[in-house]
Amino acid sequence: MLDKILSDDIYNILSKRVNLNSINEIRIRAEKPIVLLIGNQRTFLGYNGITSNLKEALFASKVMIEDIIFRASECSIYSVNEQIKRGFIVTKGGIRLGIGGDLVEENGKIKTMTNFSSVNIRLPHEIKNCSLSAFDYLVEENKIYNTLVLSPPGGGKTTFLRDFICQLSERNFAYNVLVLDERGELDIGTSGSIGNFSDKISFARKEVGFENGIRALSPNIIVTDELGQKEDVDAVEYAINCGVTVFASVHCDSIDSFLNKPNFEKVIQNKLFERYVLLSLRNGPGTLEGIYNENFSRIRI
Repeated sequence: MLDKILSDDIYNILSKRVNLNSINEIRIRAEKPIVLLIGNQRTFLGYNGITSNLKEALFASKVMIEDIIFRASECSIYSVNEQIKRGFIVTKGGIRLGIGGDLVEENGKIKTMTNFSSVNIRLPHEIKNCSLSAFDYLVEENKIYNTLVLSPPGGGKTTFLRDFICQLSERNFAYNVLVLDERGELDIGTSGSIGNFSDKISFARKEVGFENGIRALSPNIIVTDELGQKEDVDAVEYAINCGVTVFASVHCDSIDSFLNKPNFEKVIQNKLFERYVLLSLRNGPGTLEGIYNENFSRIRI
């Protein structure tokens, strides 16, 4: 799919001179050098591949950014305006483009974004078995614990959740799993990427997705990414009170910072989650730093 988003010259350099499977992000900013995130290292993109020399770096233009967004929208910006209002576009295959530009508001509501000035292309990766080091602490023979995965941005939360869904399927835990894919990143479209026992609701706000999904699809487990708002926490509490197990994630770099994170007082006080998995970028995305119980006592590592 990347070949359909980027211009031929940029894609040819990446495909011939850089290992595409190693790239986590491509950051393209108007009148600035193109930057690649590979592992946890940032480097420039030049005509001959990656380079640390600014003089050899390729510089982007506003026209390049506009062209990328137009291609990602499949030639119809209007058709993806609801996503653009939220700052991103997700393509087939789960490639997510975060967009910078000017937000246009009307009567206190975001109407659209114009004057695009940057785009961050995040490439999804399937890392087989990346959840296995935590799996036995999250799943018992007759129980799956309500679990929250913590990591900083780009720290491997989504990849961990995706692999966990597949591990349940491969071990024939025939639970009905609802993948609430608010940003279109969990299901990347490959065979079995969300397992054999999963239903999916995409691009719905969590409060809507949780309620509609529980009513319509009777899930045993809901897996969703990136909790942040009070409404997200309320949706989680609603699901758990309905007897549904919840697997979710949140941006956070430590247990201490999570304990001080706004909107999560109810999670902590009511012990909504029974397991916390902390990931970091220390040895690359997805480094397991520890597993904690509902009292935040470490039970692994």
